[in-house]
Amino acid sequence: MTQTSLVFLRRDGEILLAMKKRGFGEGRWNGPGGKLIPGETFEAAAAREVLEEIGVQLAGIKQVAELQFYMDEYDGDVMKNIHCKVFVCREWSGEPAESEEMAPQWFGLDAIPYEQMWADDVYWLPEILAGRYVEAKFWFGTGDTVRDMKVTVRNAQ
Repeated sequence: MTQTSLVFLRRDGEILLAMKKRGFGEGRWNGPGGKLIPGETFEAAAAREVLEEIGVQLAGIKQVAELQFYMDEYDGDVMKNIHCKVFVCREWSGEPAESEEMAPQWFGLDAIPYEQMWADDVYWLPEILAGRYVEAKFWFGTGDTVRDMKVTVRNAQ
């Protein structure tokens, strides 16, 4: 499985999402993140990816979810099976800025553009925003649709 990290910056009543401009997930809002390099921890990958993609230095992160994705369609440019640890960050230095890969934007928690995100996000993102921890598996079918899922939600630790 491809190991990845995903980070959501949070401030009072808002979440930072970024429009993916190229590569896997192009044209979708998501948090910054990406693949681990050999020997790298999920936390180190999260910090590196956030710095590369939106120019922000993380001051501390908290893991809020562990997700697995299984894709039926695989064209060589898409990661077929993904293991992702999701983090929330409330303290950082620098201002989020656009890069060649992502264009960040703040959204109110009542205005998250789920229709322009991955189809699974609506099932787990509201849970982590409410302070709960999520463990989930998603199976994607044709056209990036969720054909099956197993989602476990529990109170945060």
